[in-house]
Amino acid sequence: MALENVTVEDDVNVAAERPMMPAIMKGWRRRCPNCGNGPLLSGYLKVRDTCPVCREELHHHRADDGPAYLTILFVGHLMAPLLHIAFVMFRPEPLVLFTIFAVGCVALSLYLLPRLKGVIVAIQWAREMHGFSRSPA
Repeated sequence: MALENVTVEDDVNVAAERPMMPAIMKGWRRRCPNCGNGPLLSGYLKVRDTCPVCREELHHHRADDGPAYLTILFVGHLMAPLLHIAFVMFRPEPLVLFTIFAVGCVALSLYLLPRLKGVIVAIQWAREMHGFSRSPA
């Protein structure tokens, strides 16, 4: 039947799959996508070469401009409607409106940027992209 065509390698690959959602949640918390305990970042945006807890190699990531692009996308799509609503409903002074939304945009951007970098690294790890595959290069 259909079980005759299944090899041992297929069973190993299926059993060793890296689940996407747990990895994304670990990345959002800025934790190692493998163990979830070790810190992913050594600074604000610097990804560690290896996890200090499980020794998973993390230097393979290629996050590049992805986190910055997603941060701009989310902040812009969230703050633009809020700016319009605040202006139409409350008609504050322009300097007050600018100050509030400038601080809000900067704060939200600083909050989201390292978390989105963790998410992108975790997605790359879960999908075995770039150098994250288990097979030798």
